Amino acid sequence: MLQELSWKVGGQQGEGIDSTGKTFSSSLNRMGYFIYSYRHFSSRIKGGHTNDKVRVSTVQRFSSADKLDILLAFDQETIDFNGHELRAGGVVVADAKFNPVLPANIADDVILFSIPFTKLAEQNGASIMKNMVALGATAFVMGLSPDFCAAELQSKFGKKSQKIVDQNLAAVQAGYDAMKAQGQDFPELHLAPATPDKHLFLIGNDAIGFGALAAGVKIMPAYPITPASDVMEYLIKKLPQVGGVVVQTEDEIAALTMTIGASYAGSRTLTATSGPGLSLMMEAMGLAGMTETPVVIIDTQRGGPSTGLPTKHEQSDMNAVLFGTHGEIPKIVLAPATAEECFTATVDAFNYAEKYQCPTILITDLALSLASQSAKMFDYDYVTIDRGSLADPADLAKVVPGEMFKRYAHTSDGVSPRVFPGQKGGLHHVTGVEHNEVGRPDEGQANHVKMMDKRLGKLKGVELPNSVTYQGSENPDVLLVGVGSSYGPIGEALERLQQAGLSVGHAHVHVLSPFPVKALGDRMKNAKQVIVAESNATGQLFHLIRFHGLSHPEMQSYTKYDGTPFVPGEIENKVKGSMIEWQR
Repeated sequence: MLQELSWKVGGQQGEGIDSTGKTFSSSLNRMGYFIYSYRHFSSRIKGGHTNDKVRVSTVQRFSSADKLDILLAFDQETIDFNGHELRAGGVVVADAKFNPVLPANIADDVILFSIPFTKLAEQNGASIMKNMVALGATAFVMGLSPDFCAAELQSKFGKKSQKIVDQNLAAVQAGYDAMKAQGQDFPELHLAPATPDKHLFLIGNDAIGFGALAAGVKIMPAYPITPASDVMEYLIKKLPQVGGVVVQTEDEIAALTMTIGASYAGSRTLTATSGPGLSLMMEAMGLAGMTETPVVIIDTQRGGPSTGLPTKHEQSDMNAVLFGTHGEIPKIVLAPATAEECFTATVDAFNYAEKYQCPTILITDLALSLASQSAKMFDYDYVTIDRGSLADPADLAKVVPGEMFKRYAHTSDGVSPRVFPGQKGGLHHVTGVEHNEVGRPDEGQANHVKMMDKRLGKLKGVELPNSVTYQGSENPDVLLVGVGSSYGPIGEALERLQQAGLSVGHAHVHVLSPFPVKALGDRMKNAKQVIVAESNATGQLFHLIRFHGLSHPEMQSYTKYDGTPFVPGEIENKVKGSMIEWQR
């Protein structure tokens, strides 16, 4: 029996492909399997090819599989577009309505089954239920009971009508029976039993939204943009339940300036955007740095430049996030790697923003933000609230009437006590112009140097906890370095390479600023070769490593920028090829 299986459903956008994948993956997650589901979709409402590739496993995985075991097709384009992914012995189950055929480039021994999805759906209520017929056919192939999705359908449609639930279940049964009538069993595609453990099943953006709730957020100003909008949509539903609100602003400029205002007023707040919106926020980000106002910004990377590939994966905003603002201000940039870490890193982001009183950016990528994945139950004991340095009421009482509070007082660590509006004795001036300790404009040379040193000194010499994680050989022949969602494919490639007897390590960067020079440098110096794998064209992480003075005589950049994430086999083959070349 299989320890994991890869399944894909495809068709035209708008004909229920997304709901088919969600029903399938959510049902198997309920059964205790670990799921990783990645959607390919176009930047349009209806029409154009779309698919959902679902990896079902008895162990937790963080990436799509290299190959496909089962392809569920609602049109010929799905077979033509995805057939090359099928492994030898794979199965295609297609709607008989379009007279499906296998293309010439398909693997050996792939079997095509033509099942009348649409016709059977019409016989059981409506053609719209053809996706349920298809799921029934899938259930037979995988050796699942036809009621494997009953709980999910009850949860989805039960509040509307039990009749709808029953019709959908009848359609599933019809598909199951039709596949059974083909007279062939598929024991080689049956999954081993799942663990009884319960898992969360969510996208990274939902985990970020949940982390924001746990961190005490009460307001989110934001402007919708793919693929960051799900954070906003999650909090639209949840924030009112805790007395909070989401405000849709007129643009991203307003979103960040409103975030700054809310934070200055004492509220924990965030905004979320993607590359084009981030560009509009740059001036306001400088204001947050100059006024030392804590703000949290979520940047969900997508394909660029310009509108680019709004629904495709890329990791090309790193330079913009780190160096995009005018002037020089301290920034903290966190790069979570899994849905679980999206939750914890969001909590950390608010604590760091207030501890160091500077913009803190959580940078994710489309695969991490939108891929649905099984996650272990979050550790709520991890959540702490650190509001940083706040003015002592006793000190405020000592402020002489008529004088102003030193909001930007020079301290040994560069962090000055904050006050919130209305606190007696806390009156001070706030401006984007260079200023003195009470906030009054002061453009003098000596003052500017002093205040610049104060602000930039906050992060000098700081390496945040868990900024680099490591797994693998202590002195590897090849060290793989990655960021964001590449954690999954790199980690799995590492497993395979170690099983083949190769000496490999994996250092994953979780903090881009302040850059973990020591933590990463210690790993690099023990390796014979270093390969930096990332999803952009110019090797931004590779050059960032060199920018911070880390070098290695055998360091190379490995990039992918076709709009799709890495799969483990690509990393595995790169390492093997590199080792062969290096040994020559």
